[in-house]
Amino acid sequence: MVNTRLEPGGRMRDRKRGTVRALRRENRAAVLWSLYLGQPRTRHELNVATGLSAASVTNVIRELIDEGIVIETGLEESDGGRPRAMLGMNPGYGYVIGVDVGETRTRVELFDLTMAEQARAEYALNRAAEHDVDVVVEQIVAGVNAVIADSGVHPDKVLGVGIGVPGVIEQGPEVFVHGQTYGWDAVPLERLLRAHLNLPLLFDNGAKTTGQAELWFGAGRGTEHAAVVFVGSGVGASLVSGGATYHGATSSAAEFGHVTLVLGGRKCRCGATGCLEAYAGAEAILERYGRPMAADDQEIALAELIGAAETSPLAAAILDETALYLGAGIGTLINLFNPERVILCGWAGLLLGKRLLPEIRESARQHSLRHPFASTSIEIGTLGPEVVALGAATLPMESFLNGSWAAGRARAQPRQGG
Repeated sequence: MVNTRLEPGGRMRDRKRGTVRALRRENRAAVLWSLYLGQPRTRHELNVATGLSAASVTNVIRELIDEGIVIETGLEESDGGRPRAMLGMNPGYGYVIGVDVGETRTRVELFDLTMAEQARAEYALNRAAEHDVDVVVEQIVAGVNAVIADSGVHPDKVLGVGIGVPGVIEQGPEVFVHGQTYGWDAVPLERLLRAHLNLPLLFDNGAKTTGQAELWFGAGRGTEHAAVVFVGSGVGASLVSGGATYHGATSSAAEFGHVTLVLGGRKCRCGATGCLEAYAGAEAILERYGRPMAADDQEIALAELIGAAETSPLAAAILDETALYLGAGIGTLINLFNPERVILCGWAGLLLGKRLLPEIRESARQHSLRHPFASTSIEIGTLGPEVVALGAATLPMESFLNGSWAAGRARAQPRQGG
C-alpha cells in the first residue's frame, strides 16, 4: 500500500513505506502541512486530506497537542451528531522572520505560526550606494533585532529567518549571492550574517519567495504548474512545477528579466542588450518616459505615468509598448513551460496589471501557440505589493513543517570548545 502526503500546491505526493522512525516523521509532516494550509480542520478532514488512517492522524495530533504546536480552536457545527473538535496551529508556539532586500529598501517582518504579522522594520536603501553589501548586512541584522525586541518574542521562539535577495543564490555548504545588476559577485551573505545572528538562516531569490507566497496563500493555490512573474524596478519570475518551486541545476532558473527580446536593443542593467527587463521593468519604463521622478520614488512616478496616459500620447504609447513586450515575454513562458496559470506580481506588476491586463493577455496570445495559451490563465497576484518578506518567511516555515527545523537550529548554534 502507498500513502500520500499533501504538498504546498495541493498535490499529494507518494510516500513509500520505510523505517518506523521515517514513517512517523512523514506522517507528522503530512498532518502539519495539511493543517497549516487548510486550518482549521477536524481529525476526519485530516484523514481525508492526507490519506492516513484515523489512528495515525489521532496519534500525530495527540503528539502535536502535547508539544503545544497544535490547539483545539472550537467545535464544528453539528446537524445533530456529536460535534467534532476543530484543530489549528498554535500561533504562539513559534515565530518566523522574513527579509526582503529590495530595490529601494530592506524590509524585515516577524510572523507567528499562522503567518499573522507581529512586527515590522524598514530601512531605506540609497540607490547611489549600489546596494553596498555591508549596508545590507547592517540593515538585516538591525531589522531582525528590532522585530524581535518590538514583538517581545524571546529569540529562542524564533524558528528561523528567511531572506529574499536579488540575483542568483548559490546553495551549498556555504551560501553565495551573485547579483550581477547590483555588483554582487559571490557575496558570502550567510557567513557575513552568521557573525551577528545566531538563528537558522535560509536564502532564496526574491522573485522565488514571492512565487512561494502566492503558491501557498494567494493566486497560485491549488496549481501544479504556474509561472509567477515579478515586476518591480526589474523583472523576475518563479516557476512552480509539480506543486513546488523549480530552481534548476544552480538555483538560477527563471531569470526571466534577462530573456533577450530585442536583438541589439536597449542596454540592460545586467550589461547585455535587448533584455525583457530593459523594456518592462519600472526603471526602464520611467527612463523611456524621461520625466523627473516624484521625490525620486519609482512607485509614485509609475503611478503618475499610468494616470497621465489618459491625456499624454507619450505615456499612452509607452504603456502600450510595455504591455506588448511583457505579453510577448509571458507568451515565451507559456510556450516553454506550459503553465496552468501565469500570475503577475510585484509592486510594478500590480500597477501595470490593473491598467493593462487585457492588453498583456492579448500580446501573450499573439506570441504563444494556440493550444498552450488556451489552457493558461493570466491573473494578477492577490497578496499585494509587499509579499517578498512573507514569501521569505515561508522558507523557515517550510523547514519546520518538514521536520528539519531542529537540524537548522543546531547548525546555527556556536561551536563549543576550541
